[in-house]
Amino acid sequence: MNIGDVSERSGLPAKTIRYYEDIGLVRPMRSENGYRDFASHDLHKLAFLGRARSLGFSIEECRTLLSLYEDRERSSSSVKAITEKHLARIEQKIVELQALSATLRDLVTRCHGDDRPDCPIMNDLENAGTA
Repeated sequence: MNIGDVSERSGLPAKTIRYYEDIGLVRPMRSENGYRDFASHDLHKLAFLGRARSLGFSIEECRTLLSLYEDRERSSSSVKAITEKHLARIEQKIVELQALSATLRDLVTRCHGDDRPDCPIMNDLENAGTA
Protein backbone atom coordinates (compact mmCIF):
# COMPACT_ATOMS: atom_id res chain seq x y z
CA MET A 1 0.00 0.00 0.00
CA ASN A 2 1.16 3.51 -0.65
CA ILE A 3 0.93 6.28 1.91
CA GLY A 4 -2.39 7.53 0.53
CA ASP A 5 -3.97 4.08 0.88
CA VAL A 6 -2.66 3.52 4.40
CA SER A 7 -3.69 7.05 5.37
CA GLU A 8 -7.25 6.44 4.23
CA ARG A 9 -7.47 3.02 5.84
CA SER A 10 -5.87 4.02 9.16
CA GLY A 11 -7.62 7.38 9.42
CA LEU A 12 -4.28 9.14 9.99
CA PRO A 13 -3.05 12.04 7.86
CA ALA A 14 -0.08 11.28 5.60
CA LYS A 15 1.92 13.93 7.48
CA THR A 16 1.40 12.03 10.75
CA ILE A 17 2.40 8.77 9.10
CA ARG A 18 5.60 10.34 7.78
CA TYR A 19 6.31 11.71 11.28
CA TYR A 20 5.79 8.27 12.82
CA GLU A 21 8.23 6.90 10.27
CA ASP A 22 10.75 9.68 11.02
CA ILE A 23 10.72 8.84 14.73
CA GLY A 24 10.88 5.09 14.11
CA LEU A 25 7.41 3.99 15.14
CA VAL A 26 6.78 2.42 11.74
CA ARG A 27 9.28 1.29 9.12
CA PRO A 28 7.63 0.68 5.77
CA MET A 29 9.56 -0.97 2.98
CA ARG A 30 10.75 1.21 0.12
CA SER A 31 10.22 0.35 -3.52
CA GLU A 32 12.99 0.78 -6.08
CA ASN A 33 11.76 4.27 -6.87
CA GLY A 34 11.91 5.22 -3.17
CA TYR A 35 8.18 5.25 -2.51
CA ARG A 36 6.94 3.87 0.78
CA ASP A 37 5.36 0.44 0.55
CA PHE A 38 3.26 -0.30 3.62
CA ALA A 39 2.40 -3.88 4.54
CA SER A 40 -0.71 -4.96 6.43
CA HIS A 41 1.25 -5.10 9.70
CA ASP A 42 2.20 -1.42 9.17
CA LEU A 43 -1.48 -0.58 8.78
CA HIS A 44 -2.29 -2.40 12.03
CA LYS A 45 0.49 -0.50 13.83
CA LEU A 46 -0.77 2.82 12.49
CA ALA A 47 -4.36 2.06 13.53
CA PHE A 48 -3.03 1.04 16.96
CA LEU A 49 -1.05 4.28 17.24
CA GLY A 50 -4.02 6.35 16.09
CA ARG A 51 -6.23 4.85 18.77
CA ALA A 52 -3.57 5.19 21.47
CA ARG A 53 -3.01 8.84 20.57
CA SER A 54 -6.77 9.48 20.56
CA LEU A 55 -6.80 8.19 24.14
CA GLY A 56 -4.13 10.76 25.00
CA PHE A 57 -1.08 8.53 25.33
CA SER A 58 2.19 10.38 24.70
CA ILE A 59 4.48 9.42 21.84
CA GLU A 60 6.85 7.72 24.29
CA GLU A 61 3.99 5.83 25.90
CA CYS A 62 2.87 4.82 22.40
CA ARG A 63 6.39 3.62 21.65
CA THR A 64 6.31 1.44 24.78
CA LEU A 65 2.79 0.20 24.09
CA LEU A 66 3.72 -0.61 20.51
CA SER A 67 6.71 -2.64 21.66
CA LEU A 68 4.41 -4.50 24.07
CA TYR A 69 1.88 -4.97 21.24
CA GLU A 70 4.58 -6.62 19.16
CA ASP A 71 5.78 -8.77 22.07
CA ARG A 72 3.52 -11.81 22.17
CA GLU A 73 5.10 -12.87 25.48
CA ARG A 74 4.28 -9.59 27.22
CA SER A 75 2.52 -9.52 30.53
CA SER A 76 -0.71 -7.59 30.69
CA SER A 77 0.52 -6.12 33.98
CA SER A 78 3.01 -3.99 32.01
CA VAL A 79 0.24 -2.64 29.80
CA LYS A 80 -2.00 -2.05 32.79
CA ALA A 81 0.71 -0.15 34.69
CA ILE A 82 1.25 2.26 31.78
CA THR A 83 -2.48 2.79 31.43
CA GLU A 84 -2.99 3.32 35.17
CA LYS A 85 -0.33 6.06 35.21
CA HIS A 86 -1.94 7.69 32.20
CA LEU A 87 -5.39 7.49 33.80
CA ALA A 88 -4.05 9.05 37.02
CA ARG A 89 -2.67 12.00 35.01
CA ILE A 90 -6.00 12.44 33.26
CA GLU A 91 -7.92 12.32 36.53
CA GLN A 92 -5.56 14.91 38.05
CA LYS A 93 -6.06 17.13 35.01
CA ILE A 94 -9.84 16.80 35.43
CA VAL A 95 -9.54 17.98 39.05
CA GLU A 96 -7.44 20.94 37.90
CA LEU A 97 -9.90 21.80 35.13
CA GLN A 98 -12.85 21.59 37.53
CA ALA A 99 -11.11 24.04 39.88
CA LEU A 100 -10.38 26.34 36.94
CA SER A 101 -14.02 26.11 35.83
CA ALA A 102 -15.26 26.95 39.35
CA THR A 103 -12.98 29.99 39.53
CA LEU A 104 -14.06 31.27 36.13
CA ARG A 105 -17.73 30.60 36.91
CA ASP A 106 -17.40 32.66 40.10
CA LEU A 107 -15.71 35.52 38.26
CA VAL A 108 -18.33 35.53 35.52
CA THR A 109 -21.11 35.49 38.11
CA ARG A 110 -19.60 38.43 40.02
CA CYS A 111 -19.06 40.52 36.88
CA HIS A 112 -22.07 42.70 36.00
CA GLY A 113 -21.10 42.83 32.33
CA ASP A 114 -22.48 46.33 31.91
CA ASP A 115 -21.06 49.74 30.95
CA ARG A 116 -19.30 50.27 34.28
CA PRO A 117 -15.50 49.89 34.30
CA ASP A 118 -15.48 47.91 37.56
CA CYS A 119 -14.92 44.26 36.70
CA PRO A 120 -14.04 41.41 39.10
CA ILE A 121 -12.51 39.48 36.21
CA MET A 122 -10.06 42.28 35.44
CA ASN A 123 -9.34 42.75 39.16
CA ASP A 124 -8.53 39.05 39.52
CA LEU A 125 -6.24 39.07 36.48
CA GLU A 126 -4.53 42.24 37.68
CA ASN A 127 -3.91 40.90 41.19
CA ALA A 128 -2.81 37.40 40.23
CA GLY A 129 0.49 36.56 41.87
CA THR A 130 0.73 39.83 43.80
CA ALA A 131 -1.23 38.78 46.85
